[in-house]
Amino acid sequence: MMLSRAKPAVGRGVQHTDKRKKKGRKIPKLEELLSKRDFTGAITLLEFKRHVGEEEEDTNLWIGYCAFHLGDYKRALEEYENATKEENCNSEVWVNLACTYFFLGMYKQAEAAGFKDRVSWVQWLTPVISALWEAEAGRSRASKSRLQNRLLFHLAHKAELKSLMDNASSSFEFAKELIRHNLVVFRGGEGALQVLPPLVDVIPEARLNLVIYYLRQDDVQEAYNLIKDLEPTTPQEYILKGVVNAALGQEMGSRDHMKIAQQFFQLVGGSASECDTIPGRQCMASCFFLLKQFDDVLIYLNSFKSYFYNDDIFNFNYAQAKAATGNTSEGEEAFLLIQSEKMKNDYIYLSWLARCYIMNKKPRLAWELYLKMETSGESFSLLQLIANDCYKMGQFYYSAKAFDVLERLDPNPEYWEGKRGACVGIFQMIVAGREPKETLREVLHLLRSTGNTQVEYMIRIMKKWAKENRVSI
Repeated sequence: MMLSRAKPAVGRGVQHTDKRKKKGRKIPKLEELLSKRDFTGAITLLEFKRHVGEEEEDTNLWIGYCAFHLGDYKRALEEYENATKEENCNSEVWVNLACTYFFLGMYKQAEAAGFKDRVSWVQWLTPVISALWEAEAGRSRASKSRLQNRLLFHLAHKAELKSLMDNASSSFEFAKELIRHNLVVFRGGEGALQVLPPLVDVIPEARLNLVIYYLRQDDVQEAYNLIKDLEPTTPQEYILKGVVNAALGQEMGSRDHMKIAQQFFQLVGGSASECDTIPGRQCMASCFFLLKQFDDVLIYLNSFKSYFYNDDIFNFNYAQAKAATGNTSEGEEAFLLIQSEKMKNDYIYLSWLARCYIMNKKPRLAWELYLKMETSGESFSLLQLIANDCYKMGQFYYSAKAFDVLERLDPNPEYWEGKRGACVGIFQMIVAGREPKETLREVLHLLRSTGNTQVEYMIRIMKKWAKENRVSI
Protein backbone atom coordinates (compact mmCIF):
# COMPACT_ATOMS: atom_id res chain seq x y z
CA MET A 1 0.00 0.00 0.00
CA MET A 2 2.27 2.78 -1.27
CA LEU A 3 1.44 5.95 -3.12
CA SER A 4 3.92 8.18 -4.96
CA ARG A 5 5.86 10.49 -2.68
CA ALA A 6 6.42 13.09 -5.33
CA LYS A 7 6.24 16.66 -4.09
CA PRO A 8 2.59 17.80 -4.19
CA ALA A 9 1.58 20.73 -6.34
CA VAL A 10 1.31 24.06 -4.56
CA GLY A 11 -2.33 25.03 -4.12
CA ARG A 12 -4.09 27.80 -2.33
CA GLY A 13 -3.03 29.20 0.99
CA VAL A 14 -0.38 31.85 0.26
CA GLN A 15 -1.80 34.01 3.00
CA HIS A 16 -1.43 31.21 5.56
CA THR A 17 2.14 30.57 4.43
CA ASP A 18 3.04 34.23 4.88
CA LYS A 19 1.68 34.23 8.40
CA ARG A 20 3.71 31.17 9.26
CA LYS A 21 6.86 32.79 7.91
CA LYS A 22 6.24 35.86 10.02
CA LYS A 23 5.96 33.70 13.12
CA GLY A 24 9.15 31.87 12.21
CA ARG A 25 7.48 28.45 12.41
CA LYS A 26 8.28 25.76 9.88
CA ILE A 27 5.58 23.21 9.08
CA PRO A 28 7.03 19.85 8.02
CA LYS A 29 6.30 18.51 4.56
CA LEU A 30 4.22 15.40 4.03
CA GLU A 31 7.05 13.44 2.41
CA GLU A 32 9.34 14.24 5.38
CA LEU A 33 6.81 12.83 7.86
CA LEU A 34 6.20 9.74 5.73
CA SER A 35 9.92 9.05 5.32
CA LYS A 36 10.20 9.11 9.13
CA ARG A 37 7.11 6.88 9.41
CA ASP A 38 5.49 9.56 11.55
CA PHE A 39 1.97 8.62 10.47
CA THR A 40 0.30 10.51 13.33
CA GLY A 41 2.06 13.70 12.30
CA ALA A 42 1.18 13.08 8.64
CA ILE A 43 -2.54 12.68 9.43
CA THR A 44 -2.45 15.84 11.56
CA LEU A 45 -0.89 17.78 8.68
CA LEU A 46 -3.37 16.41 6.13
CA GLU A 47 -6.37 17.16 8.33
CA PHE A 48 -5.08 20.68 8.97
CA LYS A 49 -4.74 21.33 5.24
CA ARG A 50 -8.21 19.92 4.67
CA HIS A 51 -9.59 22.19 7.40
CA VAL A 52 -8.00 25.40 6.06
CA GLY A 53 -8.95 24.68 2.49
CA GLU A 54 -5.54 23.59 1.24
CA GLU A 55 -6.61 20.04 0.53
CA GLU A 56 -4.60 18.45 -2.25
CA GLU A 57 -5.28 15.64 -4.67
CA ASP A 58 -5.33 12.17 -3.05
CA THR A 59 -5.57 13.61 0.49
CA ASN A 60 -8.13 10.95 1.42
CA LEU A 61 -5.83 8.22 0.08
CA TRP A 62 -2.91 9.49 2.15
CA ILE A 63 -5.07 9.73 5.29
CA GLY A 64 -6.28 6.18 4.64
CA TYR A 65 -2.69 5.03 4.14
CA CYS A 66 -1.52 6.60 7.42
CA ALA A 67 -4.55 5.35 9.37
CA PHE A 68 -3.95 1.83 8.05
CA HIS A 69 -0.33 1.85 9.22
CA LEU A 70 -1.43 3.14 12.63
CA GLY A 71 -3.87 0.23 12.95
CA ASP A 72 -6.94 2.49 12.73
CA TYR A 73 -8.63 0.31 10.11
CA LYS A 74 -12.10 1.85 10.56
CA ARG A 75 -10.76 5.30 9.75
CA ALA A 76 -8.84 3.89 6.77
CA LEU A 77 -12.01 2.14 5.58
CA GLU A 78 -13.98 5.39 5.71
CA GLU A 79 -11.39 7.27 3.64
CA TYR A 80 -10.98 4.51 1.04
CA GLU A 81 -14.74 4.01 0.62
CA ASN A 82 -15.15 7.74 0.01
CA ALA A 83 -12.35 7.58 -2.57
CA THR A 84 -14.15 4.81 -4.51
CA LYS A 85 -17.13 7.11 -4.99
CA GLU A 86 -15.08 9.70 -6.85
CA GLU A 87 -14.93 9.88 -10.64
CA ASN A 88 -11.86 8.32 -12.26
CA CYS A 89 -11.08 6.45 -9.06
CA ASN A 90 -7.44 5.29 -8.84
CA SER A 91 -7.38 1.52 -9.42
CA GLU A 92 -5.01 1.05 -6.45
CA VAL A 93 -7.76 2.21 -4.11
CA TRP A 94 -9.63 -1.09 -4.52
CA VAL A 95 -6.63 -3.16 -3.43
CA ASN A 96 -6.04 -0.86 -0.44
CA LEU A 97 -9.74 -1.05 0.43
CA ALA A 98 -9.60 -4.86 0.18
CA CYS A 99 -6.62 -4.98 2.57
CA THR A 100 -8.54 -2.83 5.05
CA TYR A 101 -11.58 -5.11 4.83
CA PHE A 102 -9.29 -8.08 5.41
CA PHE A 103 -7.82 -6.65 8.62
CA LEU A 104 -11.34 -5.94 9.85
CA GLY A 105 -12.26 -9.60 9.27
CA MET A 106 -14.66 -8.73 6.45
CA TYR A 107 -13.39 -11.41 4.07
CA LYS A 108 -16.28 -11.44 1.58
CA GLN A 109 -16.03 -7.68 1.14
CA ALA A 110 -12.25 -8.01 0.81
CA GLU A 111 -12.72 -10.62 -1.93
CA ALA A 112 -15.19 -8.43 -3.78
CA ALA A 113 -12.91 -5.39 -3.63
CA GLY A 114 -9.84 -7.43 -4.53
CA PHE A 115 -11.59 -8.76 -7.63
CA LYS A 116 -13.02 -5.46 -8.79
CA ASP A 117 -11.59 -6.18 -12.24
CA ARG A 118 -14.12 -9.08 -12.45
CA VAL A 119 -11.52 -11.84 -12.89
CA SER A 120 -12.95 -15.18 -11.78
CA TRP A 121 -11.55 -16.98 -8.75
CA VAL A 122 -10.65 -20.05 -10.79
CA GLN A 123 -8.61 -17.90 -13.17
CA TRP A 124 -6.77 -16.32 -10.27
CA LEU A 125 -6.12 -19.24 -7.91
CA THR A 126 -3.28 -20.94 -9.80
CA PRO A 127 -1.42 -17.69 -10.65
CA VAL A 128 -1.69 -16.61 -7.01
CA ILE A 129 -0.14 -19.85 -5.76
CA SER A 130 2.53 -19.63 -8.44
CA ALA A 131 3.20 -15.99 -7.60
CA LEU A 132 3.73 -16.79 -3.92
CA TRP A 133 5.85 -19.77 -4.87
CA GLU A 134 8.03 -17.67 -7.17
CA ALA A 135 8.23 -14.90 -4.60
CA GLU A 136 9.98 -17.35 -2.30
CA ALA A 137 12.72 -17.55 -4.94
CA GLY A 138 12.56 -13.82 -5.67
CA ARG A 139 10.80 -14.19 -9.04
CA SER A 140 7.32 -12.84 -8.31
CA ARG A 141 5.06 -12.21 -11.29
CA ALA A 142 4.58 -8.71 -12.61
CA SER A 143 1.14 -9.10 -14.17
CA LYS A 144 -0.55 -8.20 -10.90
CA SER A 145 0.77 -6.15 -7.99
CA ARG A 146 2.65 -7.99 -5.27
CA LEU A 147 0.26 -6.59 -2.70
CA GLN A 148 -2.73 -7.98 -4.60
CA ASN A 149 -1.04 -11.37 -4.91
CA ARG A 150 -0.38 -11.47 -1.19
CA LEU A 151 -3.93 -10.41 -0.33
CA LEU A 152 -5.44 -13.00 -2.63
CA PHE A 153 -3.32 -15.72 -1.09
CA HIS A 154 -4.52 -14.75 2.38
CA LEU A 155 -8.08 -14.89 1.13
CA ALA A 156 -7.40 -18.22 -0.56
CA HIS A 157 -6.17 -19.57 2.75
CA LYS A 158 -9.51 -18.53 4.44
CA ALA A 159 -12.52 -20.99 2.35
CA GLU A 160 -10.59 -22.17 -0.90
CA LEU A 161 -7.19 -23.88 -0.18
CA LYS A 162 -8.72 -26.17 2.43
CA SER A 163 -11.39 -27.39 0.04
CA LEU A 164 -8.75 -27.98 -2.63
CA MET A 165 -6.68 -30.03 -0.22
CA ASP A 166 -9.70 -32.07 0.86
CA ASN A 167 -11.20 -32.71 -2.57
CA ALA A 168 -8.23 -32.87 -4.94
CA SER A 169 -7.75 -36.03 -6.97
CA SER A 170 -4.54 -38.04 -7.16
CA SER A 171 -3.64 -36.28 -10.40
CA PHE A 172 -3.47 -33.07 -8.38
CA GLU A 173 -0.87 -34.50 -5.98
CA PHE A 174 1.97 -32.11 -6.90
CA ALA A 175 -0.31 -29.11 -6.41
CA LYS A 176 -1.25 -30.50 -2.98
CA GLU A 177 2.43 -30.74 -2.07
CA LEU A 178 2.93 -27.19 -3.32
CA ILE A 179 0.03 -25.95 -1.20
CA ARG A 180 1.33 -27.77 1.90
CA HIS A 181 4.74 -26.21 1.35
CA ASN A 182 3.31 -22.71 0.91
CA LEU A 183 1.09 -23.05 3.98
CA VAL A 184 4.18 -23.77 6.09
CA VAL A 185 5.76 -20.57 4.76
CA PHE A 186 2.53 -18.63 5.23
CA ARG A 187 2.24 -19.82 8.85
CA GLY A 188 5.76 -18.75 9.74
CA GLY A 189 7.26 -22.25 9.81
CA GLU A 190 4.48 -24.08 11.66
CA GLY A 191 4.70 -27.79 10.84
CA ALA A 192 8.00 -27.34 8.98
CA LEU A 193 9.62 -30.55 10.30
CA GLN A 194 6.57 -32.62 9.30
CA VAL A 195 6.01 -31.12 5.84
CA LEU A 196 9.30 -29.87 4.40
CA PRO A 197 11.81 -32.78 4.76
CA PRO A 198 9.93 -35.11 2.34
CA LEU A 199 9.68 -32.23 -0.16
CA VAL A 200 13.39 -31.30 -0.17
CA ASP A 201 14.07 -33.23 -3.38
CA VAL A 202 10.66 -32.49 -4.89
CA ILE A 203 10.29 -28.74 -4.50
CA PRO A 204 13.62 -26.82 -4.65
CA GLU A 205 12.44 -24.05 -2.32
CA ALA A 206 11.58 -26.61 0.38
CA ARG A 207 15.29 -27.05 1.14
CA LEU A 208 15.80 -23.30 1.44
CA ASN A 209 12.79 -22.84 3.68
CA LEU A 210 13.87 -25.73 5.90
CA VAL A 211 17.29 -24.08 6.23
CA ILE A 212 15.54 -20.85 7.25
CA TYR A 213 13.50 -22.78 9.81
CA TYR A 214 16.64 -24.30 11.37
CA LEU A 215 18.29 -20.87 11.52
CA ARG A 216 15.28 -19.46 13.35
CA GLN A 217 15.54 -22.32 15.84
CA ASP A 218 19.26 -21.53 16.35
CA ASP A 219 20.14 -24.97 14.99
CA VAL A 220 22.97 -23.68 12.82
CA GLN A 221 24.65 -27.05 12.35
CA GLU A 222 21.50 -28.64 10.87
CA ALA A 223 21.07 -25.65 8.59
CA TYR A 224 24.66 -26.04 7.42
CA ASN A 225 24.30 -29.80 6.85
CA LEU A 226 21.30 -29.14 4.63
CA ILE A 227 22.91 -26.43 2.49
CA LYS A 228 26.63 -27.25 2.43
CA ASP A 229 26.42 -29.30 -0.79
CA LEU A 230 24.06 -26.89 -2.56
CA GLU A 231 25.70 -25.07 -5.45
CA PRO A 232 24.00 -21.66 -5.43
CA THR A 233 22.64 -20.37 -8.73
CA THR A 234 20.27 -17.58 -7.62
CA PRO A 235 20.88 -14.52 -5.43
CA GLN A 236 18.61 -15.99 -2.74
CA GLU A 237 20.68 -19.17 -2.57
CA TYR A 238 23.93 -17.21 -2.37
CA ILE A 239 22.47 -15.02 0.40
CA LEU A 240 21.18 -17.96 2.43
CA LYS A 241 24.44 -19.88 2.11
CA GLY A 242 26.28 -16.73 3.19
CA VAL A 243 24.04 -16.31 6.24
CA VAL A 244 24.55 -19.95 7.29
CA ASN A 245 28.34 -19.71 6.94
CA ALA A 246 28.40 -16.43 8.88
CA ALA A 247 26.30 -17.93 11.70
CA LEU A 248 28.44 -21.07 11.85
CA GLY A 249 31.64 -19.03 11.68
CA GLN A 250 30.56 -16.92 14.66
CA GLU A 251 29.47 -19.99 16.61
CA MET A 252 32.69 -21.93 15.97
CA GLY A 253 35.08 -18.99 15.75
CA SER A 254 35.97 -20.15 12.23
CA ARG A 255 37.64 -17.57 9.99
CA ASP A 256 37.20 -19.85 6.99
CA HIS A 257 33.41 -19.85 7.27
CA MET A 258 33.40 -16.09 7.84
CA LYS A 259 35.53 -15.60 4.74
CA ILE A 260 33.15 -17.72 2.64
CA ALA A 261 30.17 -15.72 3.96
CA GLN A 262 31.89 -12.42 3.16
CA GLN A 263 32.62 -13.56 -0.39
CA PHE A 264 29.02 -14.69 -1.01
CA PHE A 265 27.65 -11.38 0.30
CA GLN A 266 30.08 -9.38 -1.82
CA LEU A 267 29.22 -11.43 -4.91
CA VAL A 268 25.49 -10.67 -4.57
CA GLY A 269 25.83 -7.06 -3.43
CA GLY A 270 28.26 -6.22 -6.20
CA SER A 271 26.27 -7.82 -9.01
CA ALA A 272 24.63 -5.57 -11.59
CA SER A 273 21.21 -7.13 -11.04
CA GLU A 274 21.19 -6.80 -7.22
CA CYS A 275 23.37 -3.79 -6.36
CA ASP A 276 20.41 -1.37 -6.28
CA THR A 277 17.98 -3.70 -4.49
CA ILE A 278 17.44 -3.83 -0.74
CA PRO A 279 18.72 -7.45 -0.50
CA GLY A 280 21.80 -6.42 -2.49
CA ARG A 281 22.50 -3.52 -0.16
CA GLN A 282 21.90 -5.76 2.86
CA CYS A 283 24.53 -8.09 1.44
CA MET A 284 27.08 -5.30 1.07
CA ALA A 285 26.35 -4.13 4.61
CA SER A 286 26.88 -7.70 5.84
CA CYS A 287 30.10 -7.98 3.86
CA PHE A 288 31.54 -4.83 5.41
CA PHE A 289 30.23 -5.85 8.84
CA LEU A 290 32.27 -9.06 8.67
CA LEU A 291 35.27 -6.98 7.56
CA LYS A 292 34.64 -4.62 10.53
CA GLN A 293 34.46 -1.63 8.18
CA PHE A 294 31.57 -0.03 10.03
CA ASP A 295 31.60 3.34 8.27
CA ASP A 296 30.86 1.48 5.04
CA VAL A 297 28.25 -0.62 6.84
CA LEU A 298 26.35 2.54 7.77
CA ILE A 299 26.41 3.87 4.21
CA TYR A 300 24.38 0.86 3.09
CA LEU A 301 22.18 0.55 6.18
CA ASN A 302 21.20 4.22 5.99
CA SER A 303 20.12 3.75 2.37
CA PHE A 304 17.18 1.54 3.40
CA LYS A 305 16.75 2.38 7.08
CA SER A 306 13.24 3.81 6.60
CA TYR A 307 11.94 0.39 5.50
CA PHE A 308 13.11 -1.37 8.68
CA TYR A 309 12.29 1.10 11.44
CA ASN A 310 10.64 -1.52 13.68
CA ASP A 311 12.79 -4.47 12.63
CA ASP A 312 14.76 -5.84 15.61
CA ILE A 313 17.49 -7.48 13.54
CA PHE A 314 18.07 -4.32 11.52
CA ASN A 315 18.18 -2.17 14.66
CA PHE A 316 20.60 -4.59 16.32
CA ASN A 317 23.05 -4.37 13.42
CA TYR A 318 22.51 -0.63 12.99
CA ALA A 319 23.12 0.01 16.70
CA GLN A 320 26.34 -2.01 16.69
CA ALA A 321 27.63 -0.16 13.63
CA LYS A 322 26.77 3.22 15.16
CA ALA A 323 28.47 2.34 18.44
CA ALA A 324 31.52 0.90 16.67
CA THR A 325 32.03 4.18 14.79
CA GLY A 326 31.83 6.17 18.03
CA ASN A 327 28.26 7.44 17.67
CA THR A 328 27.13 5.85 20.93
CA SER A 329 24.23 8.26 21.36
CA GLU A 330 22.42 7.02 18.24
CA GLY A 331 23.67 3.52 19.00
CA GLU A 332 21.92 3.61 22.37
CA GLU A 333 18.70 4.85 20.75
CA ALA A 334 18.74 2.00 18.24
CA PHE A 335 19.46 -0.63 20.90
CA LEU A 336 16.49 0.58 22.96
CA LEU A 337 14.15 0.21 19.97
CA ILE A 338 14.64 -3.57 20.07
CA GLN A 339 11.63 -5.47 21.45
CA SER A 340 12.74 -9.11 21.27
CA GLU A 341 13.36 -10.45 24.80
CA LYS A 342 15.64 -13.13 23.40
CA MET A 343 17.79 -10.52 21.71
CA LYS A 344 17.79 -8.27 24.77
CA ASN A 345 19.14 -11.12 26.90
CA ASP A 346 21.98 -11.83 24.47
CA TYR A 347 25.42 -10.93 25.83
CA ILE A 348 26.37 -9.06 22.66
CA TYR A 349 23.35 -6.80 23.14
CA LEU A 350 24.04 -6.28 26.85
CA SER A 351 27.74 -5.57 26.41
CA TRP A 352 27.24 -3.08 23.57
CA LEU A 353 24.39 -1.32 25.38
CA ALA A 354 26.50 -1.13 28.57
CA ARG A 355 29.35 0.40 26.59
CA CYS A 356 26.96 2.96 25.04
CA TYR A 357 25.64 3.88 28.49
CA ILE A 358 29.18 4.40 29.80
CA MET A 359 30.29 6.47 26.81
CA ASN A 360 27.09 8.53 27.13
CA LYS A 361 27.88 9.24 30.82
CA LYS A 362 25.19 6.93 32.20
CA PRO A 363 27.30 4.41 34.16
CA ARG A 364 24.51 3.68 36.63
CA LEU A 365 22.39 2.18 33.82
CA ALA A 366 25.32 -0.04 32.79
CA TRP A 367 25.66 -1.21 36.40
CA GLU A 368 21.95 -2.01 36.51
CA LEU A 369 22.34 -4.22 33.42
CA TYR A 370 24.90 -6.27 35.37
CA LEU A 371 22.66 -6.49 38.47
CA LYS A 372 19.86 -7.98 36.37
CA MET A 373 22.08 -10.74 35.00
CA GLU A 374 22.37 -14.15 36.61
CA THR A 375 25.82 -15.17 37.80
CA SER A 376 27.67 -16.65 34.86
CA GLY A 377 30.78 -16.31 32.76
CA GLU A 378 28.98 -13.64 30.76
CA SER A 379 28.18 -11.58 33.87
CA PHE A 380 31.89 -11.76 34.80
CA SER A 381 32.81 -10.48 31.32
CA LEU A 382 30.31 -7.63 31.65
CA LEU A 383 31.84 -6.70 35.01
CA GLN A 384 35.26 -6.49 33.37
CA LEU A 385 33.85 -4.26 30.63
CA ILE A 386 32.17 -1.93 33.15
CA ALA A 387 35.25 -1.78 35.38
CA ASN A 388 37.66 -0.92 32.58
CA ASP A 389 35.44 1.34 30.44
CA CYS A 390 34.25 3.35 33.44
CA TYR A 391 37.87 3.78 34.52
CA LYS A 392 38.82 5.07 31.06
CA MET A 393 35.91 7.53 31.13
CA GLY A 394 36.75 8.80 34.63
CA GLN A 395 33.56 7.27 36.09
CA PHE A 396 35.51 5.96 39.08
CA TYR A 397 32.61 5.19 41.43
CA TYR A 398 31.13 2.42 39.27
CA SER A 399 34.58 1.30 38.18
CA ALA A 400 35.50 0.76 41.84
CA LYS A 401 32.27 -1.15 42.48
CA ALA A 402 32.93 -3.41 39.50
CA PHE A 403 36.57 -4.03 40.42
CA ASP A 404 35.48 -4.79 43.99
CA VAL A 405 33.17 -7.60 42.81
CA LEU A 406 35.85 -8.90 40.42
CA GLU A 407 38.40 -8.97 43.25
CA ARG A 408 36.08 -10.97 45.48
CA LEU A 409 35.34 -13.43 42.67
CA ASP A 410 38.98 -13.79 41.56
CA PRO A 411 41.99 -12.72 43.74
CA ASN A 412 43.87 -11.42 40.72
CA PRO A 413 46.32 -8.61 41.64
CA GLU A 414 45.16 -6.66 38.58
CA TYR A 415 41.68 -6.30 40.06
CA TRP A 416 43.08 -4.85 43.29
CA GLU A 417 45.20 -2.41 41.31
CA GLY A 418 42.15 -1.32 39.30
CA LYS A 419 40.07 -0.96 42.46
CA ARG A 420 42.83 1.01 44.20
CA GLY A 421 43.18 3.40 41.27
CA ALA A 422 39.40 3.88 41.01
CA CYS A 423 39.10 4.60 44.76
CA VAL A 424 41.90 7.17 44.55
CA GLY A 425 40.12 8.69 41.54
CA ILE A 426 36.87 9.02 43.50
CA PHE A 427 38.71 10.60 46.43
CA GLN A 428 40.32 13.16 44.13
CA MET A 429 36.90 14.04 42.70
CA ILE A 430 35.45 14.40 46.22
CA VAL A 431 38.30 16.73 47.20
CA ALA A 432 37.72 18.75 44.02
CA GLY A 433 34.01 19.02 44.77
CA ARG A 434 33.01 16.98 41.70
CA GLU A 435 31.59 14.09 43.73
CA PRO A 436 29.36 14.19 46.86
CA LYS A 437 31.35 14.02 50.12
CA GLU A 438 29.03 11.28 51.39
CA THR A 439 30.47 8.96 48.73
CA LEU A 440 33.64 8.72 50.83
CA ARG A 441 31.85 6.45 53.29
CA GLU A 442 31.26 3.85 50.57
CA VAL A 443 34.82 4.22 49.27
CA LEU A 444 36.16 3.34 52.72
CA HIS A 445 33.83 0.35 52.84
CA LEU A 446 35.15 -0.88 49.48
CA LEU A 447 38.76 -0.50 50.66
CA ARG A 448 38.16 -2.32 53.93
CA SER A 449 36.73 -5.31 52.05
CA THR A 450 40.16 -6.17 50.61
CA GLY A 451 42.99 -8.01 52.31
CA ASN A 452 45.79 -6.00 50.70
CA THR A 453 48.19 -4.36 53.19
CA GLN A 454 48.34 -1.13 51.17
CA VAL A 455 44.80 -0.31 52.15
CA GLU A 456 45.56 0.94 55.71
CA TYR A 457 47.72 3.81 54.47
CA MET A 458 45.01 4.91 52.01
CA ILE A 459 42.30 4.70 54.67
CA ARG A 460 44.34 6.86 57.10
CA ILE A 461 44.75 9.64 54.55
CA MET A 462 41.05 9.62 53.65
CA LYS A 463 39.94 9.61 57.29
CA LYS A 464 42.26 12.50 58.07
CA TRP A 465 40.80 14.56 55.23
CA ALA A 466 37.27 13.70 56.35
CA LYS A 467 38.02 14.87 59.91
CA GLU A 468 39.57 18.14 58.72
CA ASN A 469 36.55 18.83 56.48
CA ARG A 470 33.93 17.62 58.98
CA VAL A 471 32.70 14.80 56.78
CA SER A 472 30.87 12.06 58.67
CA ILE A 473 32.19 8.63 57.76
